[in-house]
Amino acid sequence: MANMRKFLLIGDGSEESAAAARYAAHRANNTGGKVAVLAVIEPTSVEPWLGVGETMRREAMEEAEAALESLAEDIEGITGERPELLVREGEAIHCIRKLIEDDESISILVLGSAVKGDGPGPLVTSLSRGRGLFGERAIPVTVVPGDLSEETIKALT
Repeated sequence: MANMRKFLLIGDGSEESAAAARYAAHRANNTGGKVAVLAVIEPTSVEPWLGVGETMRREAMEEAEAALESLAEDIEGITGERPELLVREGEAIHCIRKLIEDDESISILVLGSAVKGDGPGPLVTSLSRGRGLFGERAIPVTVVPGDLSEETIKALT
């Protein structure tokens, strides 16, 4: 079981994270691997005042859990297994780096690139600029276009 390949993806409720989840689920299903989905709650710049900070944190946690649950259902529908669901608080890049270093079974990071907007998304942009997503243990990264159809994903995996 030490050689189990785990596909890590970032679940944020976006269209591109759903495409990345489908891709990771098909790859895991076809290779005997597993899927782990990480939701990151980034710190707010609002100073806690009369519980506002705690309320914002609780709402962010609820949103993260809802996004994870939605992706978990999609992944389970493909793999027949419930994915590992993870929630971390902090800056996304630091949370991803720590998780990869702590869990040696994570062998591939699957990121979705934005369909609309001003670029591929902050994590993909960070990777392309060489900002050091990885610490001591680098792993391959698969970037999945957020608008790939189910048929295309199946053909690629």
